[in-house]
Amino acid sequence: MDGGEVVRVEAAPYCCSTCDGGEVSGRSLARRNRKTRSLSTSSVSSSEYRRTQSLHGPSPVTTFGPKACMLQNPHAVMHIQDPASQRLTWNKPPKSVLVIKKIRDASLLQPFKELCVFLTEVKNMIVYVEKKVLEDPAISGDENFGAITKKFCTFREDLDDISNRVDFIICLGGDGTLLYASSLFQESVPPVMAFHLGSLGFLTPFKFDTYQSQVTQIIEGNAAIVLRSRLKVRVLKENWEKKARVDEKGIILTNGDVESSSKAMQYQVLNEVVVDRGPSSYLSNVDLFLDGHLITTVQGDGVIVSTPTGSTAYAVAAGASMIHPNVPAIMITPICPHSLSFRPIVVPAGVELKIMLSRDARNTAWVSFDGRKRQEICHGDSITITTSCFPVPSICFRDPVNDWFESLAQCLHWNVRKKQNYLSSEDEEF
Repeated sequence: MDGGEVVRVEAAPYCCSTCDGGEVSGRSLARRNRKTRSLSTSSVSSSEYRRTQSLHGPSPVTTFGPKACMLQNPHAVMHIQDPASQRLTWNKPPKSVLVIKKIRDASLLQPFKELCVFLTEVKNMIVYVEKKVLEDPAISGDENFGAITKKFCTFREDLDDISNRVDFIICLGGDGTLLYASSLFQESVPPVMAFHLGSLGFLTPFKFDTYQSQVTQIIEGNAAIVLRSRLKVRVLKENWEKKARVDEKGIILTNGDVESSSKAMQYQVLNEVVVDRGPSSYLSNVDLFLDGHLITTVQGDGVIVSTPTGSTAYAVAAGASMIHPNVPAIMITPICPHSLSFRPIVVPAGVELKIMLSRDARNTAWVSFDGRKRQEICHGDSITITTSCFPVPSICFRDPVNDWFESLAQCLHWNVRKKQNYLSSEDEEF
């Protein structure tokens, strides 16, 4: 580059494609703006060097709710922190908490009441509870607990927006309560503390026996967190309608032309998106695109697109590998494929997947999101999936690595086997 004029190229403000062009602020933007590149005027223009897409996925938003954020590690040399160093901190002391309880579970009534009394009377917290929880006769009919419930703030799912009112979340139940908590927040999710009061408990590391000291630790900001990535899913449905042609006298002349209109829906998914054949006896036949390119056609009972968190759910039952939540990836797992060579695959978190019915599909397909919002997919409809910018900050009992392996051992009995006997010198003679 001798003798050439040096041009300094400043990085443009980073926009995350998966978040509809919203600018990412904070340290990630500062890091990008610090990087410059010297180019000769005789070389290719700077715009051709600019990356249009990252395979590593969007940088997760590290502010959770109105007051929580991730404690930045000043010694970190990589943009992705060491999982064991991810810590929770508060910009301001938390004042409000959302308590999610499994509906109509009699075994959770006493823990729920004890926790709410502790939060309101001892910690002076504003407690948010879903309205249908308080409609349980066992709660509404308890006169002694009635004075506490009058202090609660209530909300209704899909009707009331509490995204900027809740500082952190406490879940009482099984893994389903954490999935439900995720579904309530379509953008930034407050930190989630999950108590194991359900059946499996893979995502619920805390035991309720010592809840007072554990909740106090969280309020003080002394906790490790794991960022559980979610999938941003967009379902585009084509509605085909026949428009009749009518003359001046109002008489229908023909059946008319077929016109189409589109309806888009968006979801944030923590575990998996499942596309299956539904009630049909035929194989499902869906095309799978990656970044606009057709990579395969799934012929079988269906396909699972899961996060690393969801890799230990339906996906592992279908033969997939188990991925730690800190790994930036998306897993694609066929369900009973009619092929001997269709193995589950892992793709980078930054890709965009698209699923559509094949042209020659004999039947429609059905899709569900974390087991909910099940709906039919017809010809012309599409499902677009990519990694969301809004992860679920799940509070750890110890740290992300130890908690994960503890769950593998305790919940799934990973690699449990009767140990081989020691071979003595006498046995070697035989």
